[in-house]
Amino acid sequence: MLGLKRGEVTLLPHNEEWRTEAERLMRILEKVLGSTACDIRHVGSTAVRTIAAKPIIDIAVGVSRLGDVRAFDSELEKNGIIFRGEDIKGQLLYVTGDFENDTRLSHIHIVPYGKEAWKNYISFCEYLNAFPDEAKRYESLKFRLARDFPHDRTAYTQGKEKMVDSLIKKAVKWKYKGGGEI
Repeated sequence: MLGLKRGEVTLLPHNEEWRTEAERLMRILEKVLGSTACDIRHVGSTAVRTIAAKPIIDIAVGVSRLGDVRAFDSELEKNGIIFRGEDIKGQLLYVTGDFENDTRLSHIHIVPYGKEAWKNYISFCEYLNAFPDEAKRYESLKFRLARDFPHDRTAYTQGKEKMVDSLIKKAVKWKYKGGGEI
């Protein structure tokens, strides 16, 4: 299964369809954005092989200048990729989905390449893939929150913030400051 009604929280076991869809989206983004995109990666829980996730693909696109991407809005829209705004300060959000049914299939985060947000997105996934015990600890929290907030994605996300922040700090230290075991 791919996609989820906006605001809903459902976790599913890892599915290879997620990687396939991420690769399809990344090819479209590479074609449309060309050299404006410094790098494009599949991120978020759907990129972590050992844990359940909401079936919404997250893609991070690193760019030199955020504003440059807006010139491609029309071409992106032709490919079903719709601009949604600056959901987080210093980041642009594009989405795909079935908009008539208010379902989201993917979130595409445009961020400054090599800066903090980029490092956080990349490190988080790589860290959880490298440390399955940490991934399982994170997954346990996600299951508890999904049970408690099945129709409130905001509360679900807020409930993860403390652990996500902690994991990101470990992940960035591991990836960019010498690596090594936790």
